Amino acid sequence: MVTNDGIIIKIKHEILSEVAKLVFEGRFEAEKEELPYRLMPGPRAKYRCCVYKEREIVRQRVRLAEGKNAEGSTNDLIVQVVRAACEECPISRYVVTDNCQKCMGHTCQQVCPFDAIDIGRTRAHIDPAKCRECGKCAQACPYNAIADLIRPCKRSCPVNAITMDEYGVCQIDETKCIECGHCIHSCPFGALSSKANLVQVCQDIRDGKRVVAMLAPSWEGQFGADITVASWRTALIAAGFDDLVEVSLGADMTAYAEAQEWTEAYKNNQKKTTSCCPAFVNMIEKHYPTLIDAISETVSPMCGVSRMLKALDPDVKTVFIGPCIAKKSEVMSHKIEGNADYALTFGEIRAIIRAKGLTLKPEPNTQQDGSIFGKRFGGSGGVTAAVLECMKEQGADGEVNVHKCNGADECKKALMLLKMGRLPADFIEGMVCIGGCVGGPSRHSEPNLNKMDREKLLSEADERNVQSNLMNRNLMNINMKR
Repeated sequence: MVTNDGIIIKIKHEILSEVAKLVFEGRFEAEKEELPYRLMPGPRAKYRCCVYKEREIVRQRVRLAEGKNAEGSTNDLIVQVVRAACEECPISRYVVTDNCQKCMGHTCQQVCPFDAIDIGRTRAHIDPAKCRECGKCAQACPYNAIADLIRPCKRSCPVNAITMDEYGVCQIDETKCIECGHCIHSCPFGALSSKANLVQVCQDIRDGKRVVAMLAPSWEGQFGADITVASWRTALIAAGFDDLVEVSLGADMTAYAEAQEWTEAYKNNQKKTTSCCPAFVNMIEKHYPTLIDAISETVSPMCGVSRMLKALDPDVKTVFIGPCIAKKSEVMSHKIEGNADYALTFGEIRAIIRAKGLTLKPEPNTQQDGSIFGKRFGGSGGVTAAVLECMKEQGADGEVNVHKCNGADECKKALMLLKMGRLPADFIEGMVCIGGCVGGPSRHSEPNLNKMDREKLLSEADERNVQSNLMNRNLMNINMKR
């Protein structure tokens, strides 16, 4: 996970690991109320103003690990606000700094349409009760003395879903939030987090159920060039999982089905969008509802692999692993038949591995479930490349034009053009995270830092094409429609 505050991540991972240990040992229900006192023993606080607040935050994070809402939550989103941790951010967005020279021009006061600025004895002052955050004062000040202190969580939200209540505590608008999770690692107080299925996964393993892990295509390179699928498989089987399948195989399944869909749409002069990024789908459903019919009817690679596994064993529990918060939304909210039972982030699965006293260790790169096109699905443009390859393999005619959206801003622009009937492209590839899934909010390392490691692992893939890969595995008849 990437953040500028290692302390927050350290605390979060410690809580998750302790929760996993208690579940594996059969002591979770009996001892979960003691966990805040064990992790924050006091009497002095380690990080916050008091030990009582620290214990309350631990208690709320334990609830999230159970898949429950944080107490006081006003919505049923995956992304939750831990109210006890939300503190000390400035209530007023615009603040006059010491750079103010108390100039004679008083341009800030003159341009304010809400009469919110007074000139004091030493400098100007903004009345937060009157200020409507229009920003005209900051633009007018000749000394750049008025700072724009927009909260980091609010700044990171691509759909303006975050506001503050009368106490200055963050709140999320359920009608706007697309569950992308970008706000979570932007908060320097750790007040934003997501519900997890950690307890349920650990309990299923402890109960002896057949639990299969599904590793997202974006994993390669995140943990170094010597950590392979075999590394993950060994660690997860030792932790109690029955097996591991690469979701790159599901990417092949999705690309092949979507190629058929695109070919038909192209013949009928219809424009379509991809459907594998759940945050992008949420964006369309909540902010561009008139475009819902344009969303591809093909399920995501995660769902494709889950359906494959459940066709072989209806009782299997499938667990997606990746850097995506919105995948939890796809699992918990979209209710797609045959989809994954649970979705965990890299941080959450590593907490399970640590709870068992295990680590990821270097192993030869011997397992390959998907083609190179499926393995590149997690990068921006990867979906387009895979679908076009499948159209070629299927012998489709015509040269289609795809608008590849790299990040939420580009997605919004493309969707607006499509809504207005002015999109020149035939199809839209929508990726809300910059760089694609490899840039997901719960990634383990930055894409620009792990690019060489990722390319090294990808270069070791064989040259199988998508169609032959699916035919060899008898997967051509798996239902890939939502």
